[in-house]
Amino acid sequence: MAFHEQRFPLRLSLSMSGGPGRQTDIVSLSNGREARNRRWRFSRRRYDVGTAVRSVADLYAVLEFFEARGGQLHGFRFRDPVDCSSARPGEAITPLDQWIGAGDGETARFQLLKTYGDGAAVERRPVVKPVAGSVRVALDGVEQTGGFSVDAATGMVTFAAGHVPGEGAEIRAGFDYDVPVRFDTHRIEIDLEAFRAGRIPSIPLIEVIP
Repeated sequence: MAFHEQRFPLRLSLSMSGGPGRQTDIVSLSNGREARNRRWRFSRRRYDVGTAVRSVADLYAVLEFFEARGGQLHGFRFRDPVDCSSARPGEAITPLDQWIGAGDGETARFQLLKTYGDGAAVERRPVVKPVAGSVRVALDGVEQTGGFSVDAATGMVTFAAGHVPGEGAEIRAGFDYDVPVRFDTHRIEIDLEAFRAGRIPSIPLIEVIP
């Protein structure tokens, strides 16, 4: 198996259902209380991008993409239309959007992170599939125009020699990103409903660790 740095066609994924899921073990105690244990460190996302009525050309595009991935064999990129940016929906990306680390004068590589939280808790999700060319980086509130590189296949930001963040420097970033997924079905079923048109009722996807 491998991961293909290809994105599921955007024009075919505008109709989507799904989102993050977590797995928690829950034991009900005799006193009415519960003991709860989180089994997964991070959420795992599931989607269904089944199409509405589409042209035969669009249906073929899905079929071709499925075949090129070997069905469930190879992972690929998927753009979640609700959660695909370091900024909130409708807001522009800035280099100050997300905290990704603090400098110590030695560490040169930092993983892109997306923070979710409120007054009670904070969760930081590793972002491993940023969109190439979208990443902006700031040190102590000042955007950097050079001195670093971004690996779009892993989400790692690497600072060059002479540009390593100093002790206590706050590192922040803004970016667009995709979710690494694979098909969660063995087959694609096409329903032809009209002349040269039809739909695929269900195209399930599941998040993977590439």
